[in-house]
Amino acid sequence: MAQHLKDCTVLNNGVSMPWLGLGVWQVKEGEEVEASVRHAIQTGYVSIDTAAAYANEEGVGRAIRDSGVPRDSLFITTKVWNAHQGYDSTLRAFEASRRKLGLDILDLYLIHWPVKGKYKETWRALEKLYKDGAVRAIGVSNFQVHHLQDLLDGCEVAPMVNQVEFHPLLTQKPLLSFCREHRIQLEAWSPLMQGNLELPLLAELSAKYGKSAAQIVLRWDLQHGVVTIPKSVTSHRIEENANVFDFELSGEDMARLDALNQDKRFGPDPDNFNF
Repeated sequence: MAQHLKDCTVLNNGVSMPWLGLGVWQVKEGEEVEASVRHAIQTGYVSIDTAAAYANEEGVGRAIRDSGVPRDSLFITTKVWNAHQGYDSTLRAFEASRRKLGLDILDLYLIHWPVKGKYKETWRALEKLYKDGAVRAIGVSNFQVHHLQDLLDGCEVAPMVNQVEFHPLLTQKPLLSFCREHRIQLEAWSPLMQGNLELPLLAELSAKYGKSAAQIVLRWDLQHGVVTIPKSVTSHRIEENANVFDFELSGEDMARLDALNQDKRFGPDPDNFNF
């Protein structure tokens, strides 16, 4: 069980990935993203998750350079966008991301969405980048069980990570089980339900444990063995989100949170997304 902000899970290829990181979806390029990343790194975060589609890779790169923290102490993730999927275009997209971030090697590169008819060719490009040593780990995002099975049936290198929407209203139990069985690390985006935390059970547990509703949810993620990357642009929230290693939810409270599941998505459905 993770005890500290710098604690890591070990991916199926032996690479260590922090349990908790900072997500920068919808964080504006320039001072907003730079300040957010700088403060997170000062707070002790070592994992930063961006994507080509977020249009803030340059700001993330500047903040990394300004942080004074050695590059090899950080874990940086980005993703190939849907419009750039396909073998050659993915390789070009990777080079563009690498240039914007100002990094020679990325820690994790993900396929952002399972674009039908393209994600297998895209995966072949990720396998090449991995074999070439340009990226330490490769994975996918928003892949359902059937997408993963399709990929596993023909790949040379199995995905190390699957980053999906995951929270108490969308527990994705079959997907979590499948990923565990195939040693694919599940990672949660929008773990805080895009701010929709006004649930009576969260209020009750918040009072019981002396923690915020957000901290309860993040702790629930971690106790499920799910890597999580909450987004925030406010300093105190960035600090609050990191302060989840000094308490533990009981088995009963974990089960009560699981029971909130409604299969409710706040983001797009990977099977019905307009790619």
